[in-house]
Amino acid sequence: MKFTLSSIWLLLIGLFIYVPSYSQDPIFSQFYAAPLQINPAFTGNTYTPNIALNVRNQWSGWPGSAYSTYAASVDQFIEPLNIGLGLMISSDNAGDGLFLINNLTAFFSYKVDLGNDWNVKLGVEAGAWQTRVNWDKLVFGDQLDIFDGNNGKNPSQEDIPAENGRTVLDISTGLLIYGPVFYGGFSLKHINTPDDVFFASSKEFVTGLPVRYSVHTGAQIILKEGNKRRMDAFISPNILFERQVDLNQINIGAYGGIGSVFAGTWFRHTFGNADAAIVLVGYRQKGFKIGYSYDFTVSSSLTNPLSAGSHELSIGINFDHNRRKVNYNDCFELFR
Repeated sequence: MKFTLSSIWLLLIGLFIYVPSYSQDPIFSQFYAAPLQINPAFTGNTYTPNIALNVRNQWSGWPGSAYSTYAASVDQFIEPLNIGLGLMISSDNAGDGLFLINNLTAFFSYKVDLGNDWNVKLGVEAGAWQTRVNWDKLVFGDQLDIFDGNNGKNPSQEDIPAENGRTVLDISTGLLIYGPVFYGGFSLKHINTPDDVFFASSKEFVTGLPVRYSVHTGAQIILKEGNKRRMDAFISPNILFERQVDLNQINIGAYGGIGSVFAGTWFRHTFGNADAAIVLVGYRQKGFKIGYSYDFTVSSSLTNPLSAGSHELSIGINFDHNRRKVNYNDCFELFR
């Protein structure tokens, strides 16, 4: 039998989608560059608009651009009202457009001063979560020709479902406590467990999008204080733990900046098996920041030569540098 690798890949994805199962939300390796995706309580870390752009290409060695994730967000702290407001649009693309998840989400946070330079922020988010399958990209068994390898070009007798997509309301919440040096928080994503299942045969097995639990903590250690012409030199160790159904992952590492250059390294583990070592390099200057990271796959079930690792690019634009006086007095330099 002659099968093309791309046909087998599309068939596997098609079966994965068609058979009822749970999948984990996409998480950026540079989670600090997309904090709204982790916890809505991060909304409003700057006094003026803060723009974040994120692109992730996961397992780029697989045919058909295995997984690509894109996100763009803007958020700001409204000082007179003590609130943060934000908006994010994101898209997750699996199998070169075979399976798409699109989101448009609004964010709100409220800050409470605890005294002694400690604060707590409560955050909520609400948005539209859309899932869609491109049926034309699916390849079924009756389309595979065992003689001439004419894979996917024969017509299929599979019934096309009446609904290939679903749009639902998605609600999340979170809490964050922080001071000049330390921060910690948790979030609950999809607390309304929206029903995103659009294949009728799957509805009896799947009751809705599972809640995603997140716990995160870290610190910012100033090595050398900056001034109007020079940014702080600092190091920020941090931990992120995520759980969704029975899927777990933990990221442990550190991020540091000296002058205009920053770098970092993390290790991601899924408890059942080691996943990836992550390295980051970047440049920052006058409110502009750009970072590139690479995930070196160390999983026992997926080698780096096979997956070709994962690439991620982040861009941040913070307009606070134009203010005459900016005094954050907190540990969030990592997130700006």
